[in-house]
Amino acid sequence: MNLVIAEKPSVARSIATVIGADEKQNGYWQGGGYLVSWCIGHLVSFAEAGQYDEKYCKWKYEDLPILPQPWQFIVPDEKKQQFEIVRSLLNRPDVDSVTAATDAGREGELIFRFVYQMAGCTKPVKRLWISSMEDAAIRAGFANLHPDSDYDALYQSALCRAKADWLVGINATRLFSVLYHKTLTVGRVQTPTLKMLVDRDAKILRFQKEKYYTVGIHSGSLKADSGRISDAETANSLKEKCTGTTTVCTSVKREKKTEQPPKLYDLTTLQREANRLFGFTAKQALDYAQQLYEKKLLTYPRTDSQYLTEDMGQTAQHLVSDLLGLLPFAQGLALTAEVGRVLNSKKVSDHHAIIPTAEFVKQGFAGLAESECKLMNLVCSKLLCAVAAPHEYETVTAVFSCAGNEFTAKGKTVLVPGWKEIDQRFHSTLKTDGDEETEALNTLPELAEGQSFSVTANVSEHFTSPPKAYTEDTLLSAMERAGTEDMPEDAERKGLGTPATRAAILEKLVQMGFVQRKGKQLVPTKDGINLAVVLPESLTSSALTAEWETRLTEIAKGNADADEFMAEIETQVRQLVKTYSCISADKQNLFQSERVIIGKCPRCGKNVYEGKKNFYCGNRGCQFVMWKNDHFFEQRKKAFTPKIAAALLKNGKAKVKGLYSEKTGKTYDATVLLADTGGKYVNYRIARDSIM
Repeated sequence: MNLVIAEKPSVARSIATVIGADEKQNGYWQGGGYLVSWCIGHLVSFAEAGQYDEKYCKWKYEDLPILPQPWQFIVPDEKKQQFEIVRSLLNRPDVDSVTAATDAGREGELIFRFVYQMAGCTKPVKRLWISSMEDAAIRAGFANLHPDSDYDALYQSALCRAKADWLVGINATRLFSVLYHKTLTVGRVQTPTLKMLVDRDAKILRFQKEKYYTVGIHSGSLKADSGRISDAETANSLKEKCTGTTTVCTSVKREKKTEQPPKLYDLTTLQREANRLFGFTAKQALDYAQQLYEKKLLTYPRTDSQYLTEDMGQTAQHLVSDLLGLLPFAQGLALTAEVGRVLNSKKVSDHHAIIPTAEFVKQGFAGLAESECKLMNLVCSKLLCAVAAPHEYETVTAVFSCAGNEFTAKGKTVLVPGWKEIDQRFHSTLKTDGDEETEALNTLPELAEGQSFSVTANVSEHFTSPPKAYTEDTLLSAMERAGTEDMPEDAERKGLGTPATRAAILEKLVQMGFVQRKGKQLVPTKDGINLAVVLPESLTSSALTAEWETRLTEIAKGNADADEFMAEIETQVRQLVKTYSCISADKQNLFQSERVIIGKCPRCGKNVYEGKKNFYCGNRGCQFVMWKNDHFFEQRKKAFTPKIAAALLKNGKAKVKGLYSEKTGKTYDATVLLADTGGKYVNYRIARDSIM
């Protein structure tokens, strides 16, 4: 009996259907000589620090660094039931072999190995490695299983990544949280990403807007512009000189250009375009792609390749032909597919580029949610564009002389629409949230050197533009390119994080309150800015983190030593704790929330502040406090708001609307008096004759 372990229940069900395990049991499928069970993501995780020693339950500088030896593991409470099912199956006497069918990548390998080891299993394991959930792909994968030992180096890379993230995350987070008296989450990838956002925000704030002018000369459909002119007086003077005079064409330069078709999608480019066109967050785009993958309509989404393997040429050719008949925007399109352009086995590592499946061609868009339809359209149009002809055009640059100044006119004429015809057809069918601009074609009249025109002139006022805040589109691009100038040209994996992890990093920064979304923009908060400023370069440097990814890739290829990598990480952590043993007193309150002053204390005259549950006097020796859940207000079903509190402190009374009467069951308006007797509790009462 062979036990197959998938990463998710839905994937297990698809595999079970193909291999004939059609009998449903508690936590697994059975049949055809197979048992098929599943994990729920990470069934087994690294233990929390407190499991190593009870003292780690409290965060203290004296207990750092925390360097587990040996590492311990736990099964989270909510996943224990499924883990026990998988463990019992692994140890069943009639199970003589195991198939690892978790997602075919670094993280999937880690998920399987942790479960296998935690269960104490020693049975032989083979690896299922597929890029599509289609039946044919699953069958082909089972016909071509590899010993799981072939993926030992990949597992070592995944283990190093997980351990390094734990060590840096736990120690740096506790270190800076203790120093600054606030929980400050620090991460190997999220912190350099935050620093990029903070640096961009600083550039925008420092930007000084500058005014400039241009002079335009016109003759019929011909328009030419001067360069930038810094002051209005000079611009107006030039306009006066040009108006009603003759301009002469001094040069005409024509240049034929070619714009090659785009590459296919990897996960990052798919997330970027989905954000730009539809406003999807990176996480949403990944979630939708994962759903389509599990529905067998899309190939494996967590890929960093933009090519197909060379044995997929016929598959791609059939897909293109079928899509031309399926997609509304492709109706009547004459396309000679140059499939060879997207085939390159050397540029495919774990998985090929994202493309639609043959199953999608059969099913089409029937039954898909709007968001899934949008993503499928995006992937389909990209495949058609990628195999279409190049876009060819001619540019014309004409220079004119008028009143001793040069003026330039630029035009463009399309010679062969090529792939851009498909792209424009696709965009014309979409109601997007994007800010795509339709490319303007400025066709110049026939021009020749020495030709003269009578012209009029005008002055235009302009302003220099600040750098743009990051969107998820532009930030994902920046993360992908981060540190690349310091990487070797042939490095396979560059940048911050991986295509599979970047979406989660952005979500975590938002959840932790270090970044906020403003429309499509990602903007650092005050705490985010402060955190990026106080952390050392070793934690905020994109180049250093990108180097980690390169090292991890080398470990996965068997070209670097895992133990050596981990020893370096531990050394960095020790040095970090040693360097940041204390900070100055004035910096310790850097992350404290600014207290909101409500008014003056009626007892001692000091400021009264708003807390989560009360309004309290800032003088520690004074006991004055007004509780938000005071029985007086709760009985009358009225929230004790800062506005009411401020009026009571200022005037000793407050006009309050909508007080509830238990006697009549109705609401009324009245003046509430602050009746402070100087005791532990403050009293309130309704002013006589005040009921309105």
